[in-house]
Amino acid sequence: MSGRRSQVSKVHLYTAGKKAVGSLSLPTEYSQEPNEALIAQAVHVYRDHLHPKTAKAKTRGEVDITGKKIYRRKGTGGARHGARSAPIFVGGGKAHGPKGIKRLIELPQKMRRKALSSALSEKTKNGKVIGVEGLSGLKKTKDAQAFIDSIMSGEKLKSEHPSIVLTLSEKSLGTRRVFTNIKGLQMVPYVDLNAYHVVMGGTLLVDASIFDKPKTKSKSEK
Repeated sequence: MSGRRSQVSKVHLYTAGKKAVGSLSLPTEYSQEPNEALIAQAVHVYRDHLHPKTAKAKTRGEVDITGKKIYRRKGTGGARHGARSAPIFVGGGKAHGPKGIKRLIELPQKMRRKALSSALSEKTKNGKVIGVEGLSGLKKTKDAQAFIDSIMSGEKLKSEHPSIVLTLSEKSLGTRRVFTNIKGLQMVPYVDLNAYHVVMGGTLLVDASIFDKPKTKSKSEK
């Protein structure tokens, strides 16, 4: 397992505006041994966060209904009842309804990072990670759509309303507007990427500039 972690995965790299296809070397977190149980746990947590859980049902003490006794206790031939607010009556309270309490479940930071690495590794292993570069050269949505279509056809993937997650580097966030109206495509800044995006997002397009090393300043610049 330790030998596998040291491997560097390579994926196809598409350049916007060009037909040439190269390769992109990914960091080691894309080539680890996937932890299926941790991925499932992370997806459960992130999916739980999507629900506001604001549903609230009134109990018999909260419903706006008369407190008058329904009928006398004896001599009617019916069961003994005290109030119409009982859960068995229409308009009465709910015995065990939702309380509107948000019970937030969380993952520790280390587990979130490990789940993301596992999800990325599994996606890479299945051939669903593709590198892209030159996004700043795209000025119109039709150009971005043509670029996405070329990737889909080049990888022989379904091109009609595909499920795609495009993760962008900080310096490529300005190109988001050209991808906004493309159906089936979700844009996520790389710093906000999590295991749920990777698992549920179909094909993952990774901006190559994410892995650019920051330039170190020379002594004269300092």
